Amino acid sequence: MKAPAAKPRRIDTHHHYYPPRYLEESSRHHDGTVSYAPEWSPALSLEDMRKGGVETSILSISAPGVWFGDSAAARLQARECNDYGAQMVRDYPGRFGLFASLPLPDIEGALREIEYSFDVLKADGVVMMTNVDDKWLGDPLFAPVFDELNRREAVVYTHPTVATCCRNLLPGVPGSMIEFGTDTTRTIASLLFSGTASHCPNVRFLFSHAGGTMPYITERFTRLALRKDLAAKLPKGVMHELKRFFYDTAQAAHPMALNSLRELVAVSQILFGTDYPYRTARDTAKGLSRCGFSARDLQAINRGNALRLFPGFKA
Repeated sequence: MKAPAAKPRRIDTHHHYYPPRYLEESSRHHDGTVSYAPEWSPALSLEDMRKGGVETSILSISAPGVWFGDSAAARLQARECNDYGAQMVRDYPGRFGLFASLPLPDIEGALREIEYSFDVLKADGVVMMTNVDDKWLGDPLFAPVFDELNRREAVVYTHPTVATCCRNLLPGVPGSMIEFGTDTTRTIASLLFSGTASHCPNVRFLFSHAGGTMPYITERFTRLALRKDLAAKLPKGVMHELKRFFYDTAQAAHPMALNSLRELVAVSQILFGTDYPYRTARDTAKGLSRCGFSARDLQAINRGNALRLFPGFKA
């Protein structure tokens, strides 16, 4: 008699949560970044996880993040979101982790929130939008933040948002559809060619949506890196950095995206991510099953690769 298949015990690294006060505030500042306000609750998250074989989901705030033009308000919003997420972690042991939000571009506030999030809340990493106030993550403004995250050997999960230049370009088409992939690519380029990525080798970067458009235009990255002024900022080469980054499967669990990503990085760098509540765990798992991965590779994507970044989830 054949033994029943083991439960996948997936770890979802791209799972959003919406504290009521944050949802109210972000809706008030709605800028066309996302197409609709989601219906969300802890119970709905848990139900989707049950249906999709997800054991643990790492919570993160999605676009537009916590910055709406005021530093004091951003500090308050980040703290409230992080406290809410940490309470979910405590309320549902083993079911949730937390990527803490930072009140960027307020550097002093961000450094304080890093200290609080890691030392008090025991967060699993931080979430950063791909750009904040039209500054991408390799901008010199953010150097003190990355220096501290490098010291802490932190996981930095990035989520795309829409730059001011590219909002509402096509009538009826939300910016998230095209610009999310593009802005992820912009911030990867910013981190590489500013030297931030090579300067912070202990930061584990996790990029949404299979790296956006970057896998398709990698040749442009490698060609640009031949410039002497830029090559000096990438002493181990651009491909070394791209191959050490991590990438999730959210909105990319299909052969068109993942076949390209697999040509660039090892399966060890791909993590299961759903983009809940915008996509479901079950849909993502079904999509991955059609991408030609071996059972061993699927086990790594579903869980094993995440455990290298978050060994505390093994228990």
